[in-house]
Amino acid sequence: MPTYDYVCRACNHAFEIFQSMTEGVKRKCPECGKLRLERLIGTGGAILFKGGGFYETDYRSKSYTEGKDADKKQADSSQKKTASDKKAAPDKKDKKKKAD
Repeated sequence: MPTYDYVCRACNHAFEIFQSMTEGVKRKCPECGKLRLERLIGTGGAILFKGGGFYETDYRSKSYTEGKDADKKQADSSQKKTASDKKAAPDKKDKKKKAD
């Protein structure tokens, strides 16, 4: 249930009321009793996400996730290639030992 701000145009009494959205607008001022009460338009409450799982990356477009997957596969294949190149190339120390 939201909190609404009210102000009386007769006595300038300002206050907040916690009421249901379906409840009607109050008209009678609790301070002076006149029917000059007006509900103010507020900025509204902020959206508050509680708990895990509310991340920007949870709701990415399909094209973004496809591109990300392609980049990851490309990076993985290049890492495997460099690792296999290192294994194939003998060390300089190994060459000297084999020559002796």
